Amino acid sequence: MSRAPTYLSLYASGELLRKKDAALERLSACDLCPRRCGVDRSAGEKGFCRTGRLAVVSACHPHFGEEAPLVGQGGSGTIFFSNCNLGCVFCQNYEISHYGDGEEVSAAQLAAMMVRLAQQGCHNINLVTPSHVVAQILEALPLAIEAGLSVPLVYNSSGYEAVETLRLLDGVVDIYMPDFKFWQSASSRRFAMADDYPEIARQTIREMHHQVGDLVINSEGLAEHGLLVRHLVMPGGLAETREIMGFLARDISPRTYVNIMDQYRPCGHGMDFPPLDRMLLPEEYRQALEFAVQAGLTRLDQRDLGAMLRALGVV
Repeated sequence: MSRAPTYLSLYASGELLRKKDAALERLSACDLCPRRCGVDRSAGEKGFCRTGRLAVVSACHPHFGEEAPLVGQGGSGTIFFSNCNLGCVFCQNYEISHYGDGEEVSAAQLAAMMVRLAQQGCHNINLVTPSHVVAQILEALPLAIEAGLSVPLVYNSSGYEAVETLRLLDGVVDIYMPDFKFWQSASSRRFAMADDYPEIARQTIREMHHQVGDLVINSEGLAEHGLLVRHLVMPGGLAETREIMGFLARDISPRTYVNIMDQYRPCGHGMDFPPLDRMLLPEEYRQALEFAVQAGLTRLDQRDLGAMLRALGVV
């Protein structure tokens, strides 16, 4: 039998409503992410994330391109939030993250999206780029629960989080899925407008793992609870990949479920920032996989393992 999402017990105890109120209060001098812009988003002011009182959603649909433990037969119920608290020059969704393509939604509308995805058979609600809209998500969740929501919540983020905000999500989020993009501050400063990203990401992933532990996959092959880390291998970034893999194995857990991604392409303004002005080389990806194995990581995403076996000539 699948475990019930932890947010249901929080709702029953009244703790979820307390968390919602605490998050909404922080919008008035917003410090919900590491930018700590201090603007009054409750009055419609906008800081780095260019998002005011209401969340902006660009798309909402079942997604079948995520990791297999999230997709199953019914898909992962993705809600793509517009804007972002990072400024990655190479973002693969540049129109959404930088230009803010999408529509503002109320708490009731966001709750209805969650419920509709679950009713369509999605195995989870996958909140994509949620860091700057934590308050709005917590505002919508009780309404969704009252309408019958009972599937796991996936927090699909860049890894650039405020630990105090993550603690509001303790017991709310079932599956954390952060990126770990950069190890060096020079890289994150140049490519993402955040020189503190590496240290923040380490704090973020430690806190996420503290809350949910290693990824738990049930007998049906579906993720129920735990941490899944993504790392996009970038041209010229192998030294940072090696450090990130070592950190995950050593400081988090050798059983951390990791998806090492090879789909980098020069999007956004990537062409203006060498070496990000070219595609990833097959040899770079193969080396990244080897670094993960050498670090002692034992749970690579199935696509990663297949790529490694092909590179080694096993299949």
